[in-house]
Amino acid sequence: MELRDYQWEVIGPALEGKNIIIWLPTGSGKTKAALYVAIRHLEIKANAKVAMIVNKVHLVDQHYSKEFQPHIKDKFKVIAISGDTDEKSFFANFVKKSDIVICTAQILHNAIRSDSEEKHVELTDFTLLIIDECHHTQKDSVYNKLMAVYLEKKLKGERKLPQILGLTASPGTDRASTFDNAVDHILTICANLDTWKIMSAKTSIKNLEANSKQPKKQYDLVPQRVEDPFGDKLKELMLAIHRYLDDLEYATDFGTQMYEQNIVLMEKAAAENANRRARTCAVHLRKYNDALFLHDTVRMKDAYDLLEEFYITERFIKNSKDETDVYLYTLFNDNTGELLELSRNIKYENPKLKKLEEILSEHFQDSSTAQGIIFTRTRQSTHSLLEWINSNDSLQGLNIKATALTGAGLSNQSKHMTQNEQKEVIQKFRKGLLNLLISTSVAEEGLDIPECNIVVRYGLMTNEISMMQARGRARAEDSCYSFLAKYGGKESQRERTNESLEVLMNRAIKYVQDMPEREYEEKIKELQRDSLTERLVKQARIEMNKKFSASDVRVDCRNCAAAVAYGDDLRVVEDIHHVNINPTFKVYYEEYTGPVNLRKKMENWAPGSSIRCRFCNAHWGMIMIYRSLTTLPILNIKSFVLQTPESRKTYKQWKDVPFPLEQFNYGAYYEDNLSDSEDE
Repeated sequence: MELRDYQWEVIGPALEGKNIIIWLPTGSGKTKAALYVAIRHLEIKANAKVAMIVNKVHLVDQHYSKEFQPHIKDKFKVIAISGDTDEKSFFANFVKKSDIVICTAQILHNAIRSDSEEKHVELTDFTLLIIDECHHTQKDSVYNKLMAVYLEKKLKGERKLPQILGLTASPGTDRASTFDNAVDHILTICANLDTWKIMSAKTSIKNLEANSKQPKKQYDLVPQRVEDPFGDKLKELMLAIHRYLDDLEYATDFGTQMYEQNIVLMEKAAAENANRRARTCAVHLRKYNDALFLHDTVRMKDAYDLLEEFYITERFIKNSKDETDVYLYTLFNDNTGELLELSRNIKYENPKLKKLEEILSEHFQDSSTAQGIIFTRTRQSTHSLLEWINSNDSLQGLNIKATALTGAGLSNQSKHMTQNEQKEVIQKFRKGLLNLLISTSVAEEGLDIPECNIVVRYGLMTNEISMMQARGRARAEDSCYSFLAKYGGKESQRERTNESLEVLMNRAIKYVQDMPEREYEEKIKELQRDSLTERLVKQARIEMNKKFSASDVRVDCRNCAAAVAYGDDLRVVEDIHHVNINPTFKVYYEEYTGPVNLRKKMENWAPGSSIRCRFCNAHWGMIMIYRSLTTLPILNIKSFVLQTPESRKTYKQWKDVPFPLEQFNYGAYYEDNLSDSEDE
């Protein structure tokens, strides 16, 4: 392996066994530098074993096939394990047989917590832990949960701990407003990773600059629509819904994130108060707000299609005769003709699209090898932009071959991409079969994407880390990074704030790098002790919050407030899935689709149909076919309200509910059901 001067500089302390963070720009070869450290570690240290952990599934195979396997070949045994592979079921066995394990942080965390002999490992089974995109090692991230295990062992005096090597291009500032806050953020990440030092290029800075080109940045700002009859009509319908509710408190700032936050609170309060009328209206108002977001991002047609699909689905699924549902369906029906006509009037089309057409034309006009990425906020907008590009005759004449690239997580908004689908898109992009990606944030960090000539951040409001990661994709010679937004909008204000935060981050890192050794060590120890104390207090608070017995908590449908279960009907399967084991629960729900397509293989179960409330047709979750024998309904906590002896309350996650949840005992459940069937 040949390394550049700056790579040799940053890995020096790691070769001596010290814990460090490598801080280098995107595309400068951090993974290759880490790979060299791993090889030397295995060659020198007795009984060495390396784990490289990543925060996204697709990075497992990428690091294996692009970096580790080609360089290591037969010298060491390397294995890649993710949620999409069968090896995770026998994680401990594969760890024993391998020299290097590349896996997601979640897989390793699950294995450390597992009681299964086939899965369980200790963190101390590894002698070197490489943490990709290590700036995520904070708060409640899975990286930080893993490092919490490490720090607990360290503070108890255990010496057999793995060496830590963190990799990042952008530690960020955690939206610090002062220099001191930015320094605290950097020190916190260093403490969480037990870092001896943050390493960056200093003596070899010119070598880094020569091999890490920065793109030209331009602000492409466009005026707002002079007239917007389509948007005005959507707002008029939203105002009508507020009047129907006789509630004008939140009837302002339509189409903004502030309005969305207010409507989320309105829906939550209505659910907790069993006010179905207000809750139903809040759900519809949020969809209108989503349409305004899309209208501001892409075409009027896309916003109209979003609403039309929503109302078709609502009618099909609910088929409701409820007064509020009928009012909302009728309101849209009575105005659908006018909305459709307005959406077809190109006079009022989104000016950002014209500017985007100019940018793409400029970069693809005279180059047969040009490649680019457009970053946008949602999966819905990626698909809408793709449809617009494919229907634009001018752009199609430039031989633009575009596709969407989105995340693998499940979403109600649109379908997710599997790891294999993501891999296929990137391979085609690398081979030139595709030359333009329209992507959500999934392409910002980690993915092995070729150097791009043009990167467009399309009306985004994100933090400085996202800005730096996206900009790092524009690495081709004379490349361009465009920020496209409206004049005077909050998006361009945020982008300029991000530029200031990047400067602040650089200052904070330099300050931490230059701190006197003793002062730095004392600060790191203090932060680590504080972190451990904070985790203990938090855990105690969680235990205190489990103040009700399961039998005293009633589970109601969030939509219609029907009482459908009690807390003692619920069990937790494999620490993840929350199911109802009461056989009488069947009278409260119905199955209304074929098997749900999760687009990946599950370990001990397969998905069955979606389920919904038998009274109001609200979606509740899905059927789990466990071990090919047992049918259990998995419930989404967001679909329910919990009635406790004190109050009615909604929850976003099962871990926050105010009563203890029992683990599912398959043997006992099987025996109970077998005896019940024999009695019959």
